[in-house]
Parts: sequence; structure tokens; C-alpha cells
Amino acid sequence: MQETDELEIPELTGAEMVEVDRSMVEDFGIDLPRMMENAGRALALLARARFFDGDVTGHRVAVLAGAGGNGGGGLVCARRLSAWGADVEVHVSRPASEIAGVPGEQLAMLQRMGVPAHEPCDTPGIEHVDLVIDALIGYSLHGAPRGTTLALIDAANLALAPVLALDVPSGLDATSGETPGVAVIADGTMTLALPKIGLSAPTAEPYVGELYLADIGVPPSLYARHPLNLAVGPIFAMQEIIQLR
Repeated sequence: MQETDELEIPELTGAEMVEVDRSMVEDFGIDLPRMMENAGRALALLARARFFDGDVTGHRVAVLAGAGGNGGGGLVCARRLSAWGADVEVHVSRPASEIAGVPGEQLAMLQRMGVPAHEPCDTPGIEHVDLVIDALIGYSLHGAPRGTTLALIDAANLALAPVLALDVPSGLDATSGETPGVAVIADGTMTLALPKIGLSAPTAEPYVGELYLADIGVPPSLYARHPLNLAVGPIFAMQEIIQLR
């Protein structure tokens, strides 16, 4: 992994990451499918390298996916890992009919590939897998997790397999680092674009595990614009994924 000792990497609040996503689409024309594909591909690459010694063939992976952008990234990861030879199962927090937009397109791709996608009404346990991917909520947490999302977080925490979270462990506030309810206890977290400030809070430490940062294609000039006004260098000059701690 690329060394980060000499890199100056700012942190973002959840609201600032919302602005990054908005500016990517509206100001730079870098659309959501491209960002989601970048995020999911990076997550699959990290899962393969960190947890499977570079070969996912035959390993069982459970991907827990919400209905938003975080879930869409998890579904891209599921598609990649399945194509690479992993035995992948997906558990969605809402019925497939309610997953719309780009995440819905990703779910449809998986269904065409024959990847099992368990809906809330038939979600089985996930005890017998080699890795759990948490892509339920991300930085868009609003209050304590409820319903199927809460049940899937509990299932992830009860699983004997390691857990890799996308962007922010589900249930952890990206800005404060607090947990208004139950949160995923991850062995590793791969955050996107820039680290979320809440991941560095002392309260977040038990949930984050190893922290990685992945490139989703944000131009450094975007960060320099108002209202972010951040100086961000070429932090991914050597690798697309870097380990922060």
C-alpha cells in the first residue's frame, strides 16, 4: 500500500461529501454510474487483496446492500467478485421493486447473472460465509437504523467472517463518529474520495477497523472550488487505494 506519512489528506463532513457528489455530476459531468462503478471496483479489489490473498475463487461473500448510492457500490462489488469466481449472495434492505435508479440497474445486472439476491421477506442468516461486505447506509445516516437494515447490521455483527464496510460502517455518523443506534463493527473500512471526519473520532475506533481510502475519480480542482476550498494534491498518484491506518 502507498505510504501516507507525507501526504496531506483533508477530511470531509457528511454535508461536504454531499457537495462533492453534487459537483461531480452537475459541474464536471462525471455521472453517478461512473462513480458507483469506481467505488464498487475498488471495493472488490481491496476485498480480493486484503481478505483472499489475491484469489477469490470459490470463496463465499455476502454483500449487504441498501437502496441508495452506497448500496449501489456494494452491488457493483458483488458483480465484480462473482465474475472473478467468488460465490456471492446479496441481501438487500428493501424489496427489489423499491430499489430504483442506478442501484436498481446494478441489482438487475446481478439477477441476470444468476447471483442470489435475498429480499427482506426471505433474508436468511449469513453465518457460513468467508467475508461480509457492508454497503447498507454509508454517509447518509439519519437516526438509528431500523427494520431490515437493523436486522442486517445485527447479522453482520454476529457473523464469524470478517466485515469490510464501504465508505462508513453502517450506523456510524460520518461527521460526528457517534452511533445513534446499532452500527456495523467492521474489520476494515474503505472510504471514498476523502476520509470522513467522523472516522477519526475516538468513538468510531471500535467500528472502523483498518481504514483505506479509494479513488472514485474526483478531480483535485473540484475540492478547490467554493464552498469546499480545499487544497488536495495527487494523493492517488501511486495507487488507487491507500491505507490510512
